[in-house]
Amino acid sequence: MARLVKVARLDELPPGAMKTYEVEGRPVLLANVEGSIHAMGAICTHEEWDLSEGSLEGDKVVCAGHGAVWDLTTGKAEFDEELQPNPVYRTVVKEGVIFVELE
Repeated sequence: MARLVKVARLDELPPGAMKTYEVEGRPVLLANVEGSIHAMGAICTHEEWDLSEGSLEGDKVVCAGHGAVWDLTTGKAEFDEELQPNPVYRTVVKEGVIFVELE
């Protein structure tokens, strides 16, 4: 059963920012894309880099490790080799607080 888990305050994540949070034992990347909050698994499945160390380009994250480009909306990567996709989570913002939906 899906449930909402409180992760962060919205003011911690201004537009253009991204940060990794530990959410019930799993690393989750939150990214603010022009006011829209996205959540995805935070670890690159190529060499296990924290994606928050990379750069945010629209709704894509470029891994600082080897340049894999991750789509925040699908969890899939564009790279030289096929990579395991990252999970994507639904987010809800209520009263300035960001929640992530977990199964």
